Amino acid sequence: MIVLIALAIYIGAMGIKQVRALTTTLPSVTWIPLARAHAERADQMTADHRARRAAGEKHAIEDFLYDYYNTRPSLLRRWHPGVGAGLAPAPDGVAEHAGWKFYVTHPDGVVTLDQDAFLHARGESVRYIHGLLTATASRPVFSGCFGLHEWAMVYRDPDHRHELPLRLGQAETDKVVEQHTIRCTHFDAFRFFTPEAVGLNRLQPTRATQVDLDQPGCLHAAMDVHKWAQKLGPAVPGALALDCFALAGEIRLLDMQASPYDLASYGHPPVKIETPEGKAEYVARQRELARRAAGLRSRLIRVCEELLGPDASAQNREAVAPFNQR
Repeated sequence: MIVLIALAIYIGAMGIKQVRALTTTLPSVTWIPLARAHAERADQMTADHRARRAAGEKHAIEDFLYDYYNTRPSLLRRWHPGVGAGLAPAPDGVAEHAGWKFYVTHPDGVVTLDQDAFLHARGESVRYIHGLLTATASRPVFSGCFGLHEWAMVYRDPDHRHELPLRLGQAETDKVVEQHTIRCTHFDAFRFFTPEAVGLNRLQPTRATQVDLDQPGCLHAAMDVHKWAQKLGPAVPGALALDCFALAGEIRLLDMQASPYDLASYGHPPVKIETPEGKAEYVARQRELARRAAGLRSRLIRVCEELLGPDASAQNREAVAPFNQR
């Protein structure tokens, strides 16, 4: 009894955030090399982009990952142990993470994610991401879109997003759109359709229906694993964050290869989705990328569930259950 009273007094004096939940504490001889290797990997992945930015040059394929997703190389190279892991002090002091947002240093010098502070600031986002990813993961892969969203973004409009020639010219590009059924499920692709193409889409996705419509075969939904990893920030282990970024880059390449743009200046051959052979290639690559994205999506779902706890996670799954059935 005396011990329990003393512990209660200690907890009250130190504050609830100073009492660490069960974590895996990494010794400095483990986490310092991991952090260093992570930064080196991130620097290699962003080297070309950083060089182009310094020279004022643009890249129609790769800039998307930085501009659209607001990816900052300086943040990408920051290694995080992830929720449920702690960093033991190094010989020269506590981990530098102690000075980063959403981290807390405990009395023994171990630094961990401050889950209370993180959920207080981003709890609504965590619940939304968990619900969206859970709903998306529950659906079968649909691979009949053939990347036509990029074609619908230039349909009957001479003003294009990229300063690249159209592989087939404007008139033939328009014919490809008109000869196919457009079935785009992803709002963040659909919202860039030209006005003339909007009515051609069999679906009319909105931000409000994203949980209802996102499906794992969609290239944009798969690329978004990088988006959600960024939103979850320090709760995501560093290796998972870079894996999501790397996959998004591969998906973006297929997205543009299957687009109406001519990528000859970048040395990339087209995926001619207007032909049976091109459709077959697109579907094969799409399904493989979807398979890999599914694994990353599952890991992000687990991050959300570690943050929310089992009860809140279950409630969140029940809340999106009606969407899962559609």
